[in-house]
Amino acid sequence: METDDFWHLIETARSRSSTEGGAFDQALVDLLAARSTREVLAYQERFDEVHGALYRWDVWAAAYLIGGGCSDDSFTDFRAGVIAEGRTWYERVAAAPDSLAGHPLVAAAARAGEDYVLFYELVNYAAAEAYERLTGDEDDFHEAWDQYNREARPRETAATDIGAGMDMGDDFDFHDAGQMHRRLPRLAALYLPDASP
Repeated sequence: METDDFWHLIETARSRSSTEGGAFDQALVDLLAARSTREVLAYQERFDEVHGALYRWDVWAAAYLIGGGCSDDSFTDFRAGVIAEGRTWYERVAAAPDSLAGHPLVAAAARAGEDYVLFYELVNYAAAEAYERLTGDEDDFHEAWDQYNREARPRETAATDIGAGMDMGDDFDFHDAGQMHRRLPRLAALYLPDASP
């Protein structure tokens, strides 16, 4: 699946969930389930690619601030949530995670003292759910995905290795308020206002 096609699907799901009042993840599943099983697998391949591109320390630090902490699993959900926000926000975050301070949901959550905004676990499973709708068997997706990976990717870049060996950028201490203020000044101002830079 081409990058533009991937983002068109995401934007269409966003539009449908907004106009029809349903959940984004279900709108995405509906759109995927209207395609062939091969297209669902191609979507998953592209999803893994854009999801994996956010596997960086600076993005994780942003998730840590926004979520009031962030485990490995939560970081997976956060990256899915950034994808669910559409191409424009995805590209902003990829270029500068601190730009999330300008996201309306993030700013509102920070003002209200709420955390965990933008974490969207169910987006991770959209392809599997759509595939199950098409075939009637949830195990079919995992078997088909393994086969698709063997055909589409060399062994050294299998889907299970996404993130492995990638350059995550500079590692730093998320508990160090000074570093957070230096690296993510706008988000730190929202979430750590009492900590000196």
